[in-house]
Amino acid sequence: MPLVALAVAALAIGFEHLVQWKFGPMGIIAFVALTIGIKAKNTVIGGIGAVILVMLLAQSG
Repeated sequence: MPLVALAVAALAIGFEHLVQWKFGPMGIIAFVALTIGIKAKNTVIGGIGAVILVMLLAQSG
């Protein structure tokens, strides 16, 4: 089980660096808001983070 947790943590950190590289600080803010919203089961914060990420994805495409 610790190996799975380590792998998930490594993937999360890798994804965070990818978002920061591609979308800059606003991408990190959106990713953090989405993560906090999911962990706290707060739909408002999670929704705000998701909307910002979608807007960044639509802008880059």
